[in-house]
Amino acid sequence: MKRRDEIVVGLDIGTTKICTVVAELKDEEVNIIGIGSHPSVGLRKGVVVNIESTVESIKKAVEEAELMARCEISSVYAGIAGGHITGFNSNGIVAIKGDEITQADVDRVIGAARAVAIPMDREVIHVLPQEFIVDGEGGINNPVGMAGVRLEAKIHIVTGAVTSAQNIVKCANKAGLDVCNIILEPIASSEAVMTAQEKEVGTGLIDIGGGTTDLAIFSGNNIRHTFVLAIGGNNMTNDISIGLRTTMAEAERIKLKHGTCLSDQVKNDETIEIADISGRAGRRLPRQILAEILQPRVEEIFSLVKREIHRAGMNNMLVSGIILTGGSALLEGIAEVAESVFELPVRVGTPQGISGLVDVVNNPMYATGVGLVMYGAKNQEKKKFRIRDANIFHRIMKQMKGWFKEII
Repeated sequence: MKRRDEIVVGLDIGTTKICTVVAELKDEEVNIIGIGSHPSVGLRKGVVVNIESTVESIKKAVEEAELMARCEISSVYAGIAGGHITGFNSNGIVAIKGDEITQADVDRVIGAARAVAIPMDREVIHVLPQEFIVDGEGGINNPVGMAGVRLEAKIHIVTGAVTSAQNIVKCANKAGLDVCNIILEPIASSEAVMTAQEKEVGTGLIDIGGGTTDLAIFSGNNIRHTFVLAIGGNNMTNDISIGLRTTMAEAERIKLKHGTCLSDQVKNDETIEIADISGRAGRRLPRQILAEILQPRVEEIFSLVKREIHRAGMNNMLVSGIILTGGSALLEGIAEVAESVFELPVRVGTPQGISGLVDVVNNPMYATGVGLVMYGAKNQEKKKFRIRDANIFHRIMKQMKGWFKEII
């Protein structure tokens, strides 16, 4: 049995699957030692809609990972997604009291930047510093120790519905797990599939899951924009189910086995077999029909993401292009469709920078789970995020006490 402090566990609570990834930390290296996966039946578009079903799925995924890793799992880093997620940029300015900038000054300016009106039903999930500006000089990542009289911070704030975040923590707790932190899924995925150079020069990450398509834009080694679109692989499966008049389970099987979104590259003699709903002999249809169903939906998803990139004024930041990840990134021809829509270089990203069970997790569908582990390994010493420790009233009172202390 592994010691508890030697392992980090990522829990990807997705719309189509619950995935648990266990890693052992060896000399700052993330060594994957276990993985467990189970179909998810209690979520819709990234949001928990059935607590008991989700808890059972989490338990089964965790048990499978425990058996493979030969360890006991007690705490996890959980991912969050869904249409309720919103991200926005903010900035704050403070005067420097001493001769040089201290960590307390950095904390004050971040506090000033995050002092924006957030509705009572929303929870701050991430406060991500983008850059610091000292006396008008920008592009500074860490101003501690520098001389200056005025410090400005630009940050990105990610918020989500309090109830959705609470339900994720509640499901994990009912499954016997503590939640160390909740991480936005595209941020987690970026840890696994993006290089430091790609984050530096400017790259967009699109994580296409079952219920949502998540966007994260990086530039200058910091996150610049986040966006969640409540359309994903399940919509493609539903289109196939309707178009081919079959069940969702059979449509999913057909999508995984024969799916393509390049209709002009399908040969005329290619066919697919569809199981009949009534139990009679199956039907055979041209594969071209499947491609003509999937291609418009994939183009629609990328067009909506492109529109968001333009709305945010980020289209000039994507110097390195786009990285696709998530389970739906396995769809044949999806990178080519993305290239034609975005008019940028596109690649499919798989987890990298890890050791251990590399062959097992070398798949875009495990990007979030592996990314959660890598995020947890980097941020173990930071403040833990636990919604269940306090309700909204206590959190607000705590914040107000902090503000009054600063004033006094």
